[in-house]
Amino acid sequence: MTNGNKESKLTIENYLDNHYIHRSNWLRAAVLGANDGIISISSLAIGIAAASAIREPIVLASIAGLVAGALSMAAGEYVSVSSQTDTEKADIEREKVELKEMPDEELSILAQIYERRGLTKETAMQVATEFTAKDALAAHVRDELGINEISQANPIQAALASGASFTIGGVLPLLAVLFAPVKGMEYWLYSSTILFLIILGAISAKTGGSSISKAILRITIWGTIAMGLSALVGYVFGVRV
Repeated sequence: MTNGNKESKLTIENYLDNHYIHRSNWLRAAVLGANDGIISISSLAIGIAAASAIREPIVLASIAGLVAGALSMAAGEYVSVSSQTDTEKADIEREKVELKEMPDEELSILAQIYERRGLTKETAMQVATEFTAKDALAAHVRDELGINEISQANPIQAALASGASFTIGGVLPLLAVLFAPVKGMEYWLYSSTILFLIILGAISAKTGGSSISKAILRITIWGTIAMGLSALVGYVFGVRV
């Protein structure tokens, strides 16, 4: 279909543009951060609100939780993904050594991988031979280790996405803390947080191409559990001042 424009040709370069898998790394970190920001700050504020009759300690706890949580999420995501990256690099270096020391065995392993995927023994060996001739390391990294450009981790990207999304998510319940009536604030926080979680679930599902209803149900159930337990702690152990 041209619609008056030059017909666009489908190529391997633009084929994945309409797919969702290339968004998985940053989307996971962003959704995790926003979800954690909303639920953590809401739960913290609800716990304090259940034990306090004035706004100041609720605001202080929420702001402190927001700052600490955002930094913790960013640092934790960076360390976690960096560890994954280090493991990937170590495996790649090991593969380089193995290709140098036992090329025939590595060729056989590659052929067996393709054979298990459905190719005949002869075709699998031919494919493995041609890939090895072009770039043996790239073939083994991709097909033996399962590392490719889409799945490869990016620590900086993950840390920024996680920290920024936690901050954005945490600001939402903080606004409720600042403007909702102190009396019954727990209920204002709960209702507004459920609304925020529904919106987050819908956006994340839409971005990732998954079921919106399942995402909303999953995120609201766990959010309700977290806030309910936090409120219980505040009521049981708190001293209203």
